Amino acid sequence: MASISPSPLSLMSLNISSNFNTSSSLQYPFSQKQHQPSKNRKPKYHKIACTSNDTNQNSPKEQEQKSSPRRNVLIGLGGLYGATTLTNNNSLAFGAPVPIPDLSKCVKSTPKDIDPVDCCPPFSSNIIDFKFPTFGKLRERPAAQLVDDDYIAKYKEALKLMKALPADDPRSFEQQAKVHCAYCVGGYTQLGYPGVQLSVHNSWLFFPFHRWYLYFYERILGSLINDPTFAIPFWNWDAPDGMRIPSIFTDPKSSLYDPKRDCRHQLPKIVDLDYTKSKEDPTNVNYVPNYPSAEQQIQINLSVMHRQMITNSQTSRQFFGSPYRAGDEGGVDDKGPGSIELTPHTPIHIWTGDPKQPVGEDMGNFYSAGRDPLFYAHHGNVDRMWSIWKTLPGISKDCNDNDWLDSEFLFYDENKNLVKVKVKDCVDESKLGYCYQKVDIPWIDSKPKPAGRRVRSKGKLLTKPRKSVDNFPIVLDSVVSTIVKRPKKSRSSKEKKDQEEILVIYGIEFDDKIEVKFDVIVNDEDDKVIGAENTEFAGSFVSLMHVHNKKINMKKNTVTCLRIGLTDLLEGLNAADDDSIRVTLIPRYGNGVKIRGIKIEFES
Repeated sequence: MASISPSPLSLMSLNISSNFNTSSSLQYPFSQKQHQPSKNRKPKYHKIACTSNDTNQNSPKEQEQKSSPRRNVLIGLGGLYGATTLTNNNSLAFGAPVPIPDLSKCVKSTPKDIDPVDCCPPFSSNIIDFKFPTFGKLRERPAAQLVDDDYIAKYKEALKLMKALPADDPRSFEQQAKVHCAYCVGGYTQLGYPGVQLSVHNSWLFFPFHRWYLYFYERILGSLINDPTFAIPFWNWDAPDGMRIPSIFTDPKSSLYDPKRDCRHQLPKIVDLDYTKSKEDPTNVNYVPNYPSAEQQIQINLSVMHRQMITNSQTSRQFFGSPYRAGDEGGVDDKGPGSIELTPHTPIHIWTGDPKQPVGEDMGNFYSAGRDPLFYAHHGNVDRMWSIWKTLPGISKDCNDNDWLDSEFLFYDENKNLVKVKVKDCVDESKLGYCYQKVDIPWIDSKPKPAGRRVRSKGKLLTKPRKSVDNFPIVLDSVVSTIVKRPKKSRSSKEKKDQEEILVIYGIEFDDKIEVKFDVIVNDEDDKVIGAENTEFAGSFVSLMHVHNKKINMKKNTVTCLRIGLTDLLEGLNAADDDSIRVTLIPRYGNGVKIRGIKIEFES
């Protein structure tokens, strides 16, 4: 079938009920319009179905039959709008998967206090559909601290060649770094939704986008050294042996080095997986002069990993983040990021970035993070968490919502082809030809423990005097506590297994030009010092600077939510039969944070 060329036909209202086939080579439209949601619309989507244990995610027809009633969509016939929205088994007729970005409308991104940055890729009018690679055996991504000299030499050479490519080559290191910028800092709008920004953070797109991103980055590196078996390393920050910046990235003469890193956090400094930058600022009221020892920090990190991978990841929504569908504009107060994206992903970005730079470059800001080779090792371990999570006993598995499975991205491959990929084709990493080196996972048995009574010391406590609040919304300008009524207590073991009790802090609103962090404590006592290693420490909300382009239709501030698992936490505190809980919010940094409310929900 020939490519569908742009057409001046007017929009038509179509009720689609059949499958469509298209050419693998598609032309980009010059101008076309598709259904655009009203500014503050709330789409009537079917309920998210993210509890399936079925690992075969290639759009079974049974799921189509379970979807909400088909809805009419306005689709401009012709060009890529018509072609891409009608491909494969599911389309906008069956739901609202996020479409590919509109490359023809890519705009400069605008980080805080610096000139707009051009993160737009080279333009191509031809797009091919992704095809699974052929391979003899899986590429094994190694732990960065365990690689040998031969591997290091090969990796350095591959990245050296990537950095030597012309800047306009889509395979170049400069262009690869721009990919993250464009997808994360407002470079793109959603194809068919003019003015509606596309962002892959703070939602269920976080894991699949970064998996695809690393996949093509790895393929390009391998092709440059003629080694299709080459696999990128992962920064093994979840285990004691890997809780430092890997030494292969610290040689100033190496292609793996980036000078824009925090000089305080170089070797042999242990990474803080729940890093609070205000603790290192003597002018901040939360300054903590006595740092934990290396051994203590390791134990804290292991407790953080257990909390985020198990306690706060019992359901797919907790782990992946909230649904994000075509036409969503952001700013929905009950939608937000998943557990691992919040912590340790974001704190490591901030811990690594250089605070002396204008906006925390390189790792400390979304727009510049891809400029540091360490970024790809960091996200290698983030991706590894997805692989591990699916193997944990008693945990929900991958989401089976078709809007997630059929969401799409565009990447350039090792042959400079612009490739359209779908989420459903990356849920099984083995089909992409790679796996991860087997190393110990010590955090599985590192369950946080209730705080013991401690004598007040002359040093400052982690908490300050608090005020009680009964009414919301509030501005979080001091430590506050509130009593939250539990809808149901004394649940049976089966009820706890079937539904997770979730603390939802919703309507979190803040200026995205600043970094924000606050901690959440449950049922603490005034005479106890609560740390991230304690059961009472429920989690943290943390946000990286991610200023978006304001020329498109975006709200002034970011609005999101934080979802925290309570079932294991309350059992650990012997509070499973209590009528209510006390929730304490401790602001760490970021002024003007508003919170609309706190509630408890149950999630399958």
